Amino acid sequence: MMGLAVAQQPRAGILGKKAPSWGVDTWVNVADDGVKPDVKNYRGKVVYLYCFQSWCPGCHKHGFPTLKALESKYGDQPDVVFVAVQTVFEGFSSNTEAKARAMAERYGLSIPVGHSGAEGKRPPIMTGYRTGGTPWTIVIDRKGIVRFNDFHITVESGSDLIDSLVAEKK
Repeated sequence: MMGLAVAQQPRAGILGKKAPSWGVDTWVNVADDGVKPDVKNYRGKVVYLYCFQSWCPGCHKHGFPTLKALESKYGDQPDVVFVAVQTVFEGFSSNTEAKARAMAERYGLSIPVGHSGAEGKRPPIMTGYRTGGTPWTIVIDRKGIVRFNDFHITVESGSDLIDSLVAEKK
């Protein structure tokens, strides 16, 4: 007897694909020159993109500490860039632009911090990168290819990945 076919969900993430635009309109910690941070502006650099929500327990327990540790280790390297974006897909009244600013202050982030998403408007990062929620980490290589795209990355595996991507030719 044949079993019933079970519909499978497509795997989250776009590992190995070209990194799409972030489409983030609101930014904290960026110059007032009218240029918004986006993947195209970081070509030739390794990009560590961290997606969070202010109310997400995993973001505070794992995501932010990993971001801070890696940013502390690589923040002075000109070939590595760190960016965080609050990708709001629920809890719209709690995960506000003001909360994104508060998270930047709480964690002492001097990196660009964005806010994206509103009720009825899914964040473009979540759609383009097929993220599965928060915390979500995306690492993009110098050529603009997504090399990590998943819920959790450890400091050790993040360091190993960043080291290997920095060592690759531009």
